[in-house]
Amino acid sequence: MSDAKILSIAREDLVSFGDIPHATNALLQRGVLAYRKDPKAAEALFQEALALDPACLPVYSCLYRIYAYRGLFEDALALANAGLKEAARQAGWSDDFGAWQREAVSSGAPDRFALYSLKALAFIHLRRGETLAAQACLDKLAELSPDRELDFTVVAALAEKAAKGA
Repeated sequence: MSDAKILSIAREDLVSFGDIPHATNALLQRGVLAYRKDPKAAEALFQEALALDPACLPVYSCLYRIYAYRGLFEDALALANAGLKEAARQAGWSDDFGAWQREAVSSGAPDRFALYSLKALAFIHLRRGETLAAQACLDKLAELSPDRELDFTVVAALAEKAAKGA
């Protein structure tokens, strides 16, 4: 596929990353497009986006997802933790998710991203065999989102299965 075609497709936004800078969005769109055929090229594009805009939360998600999909759970864990830390900073929360309070959670993008990243961390911990760490993330999610605004039932079911040794 030609560079012109890739840029054209990227401008059409294959994935909506929300209101992010154009240059960062273009890199993410190109990474999404590249992922199926060349995960390493996608990773390079996502890393470039992170270097360009380390405050852009969707970049962290792109990276921790592709690492998790590829079974690179150490890398996925590092990026999920980094994204969680950046989202907490933007939300004005503690770096320690254990200190987060329900009344501080709003519908703002950093808040939602922090909760989503906590869900991702639970999954990554499960895949690493770290059931206690996963359960800590899930317990905090249950506290912060008691009405399950953020659906984490699948990850919770996986954790329950892991705890039973199945």
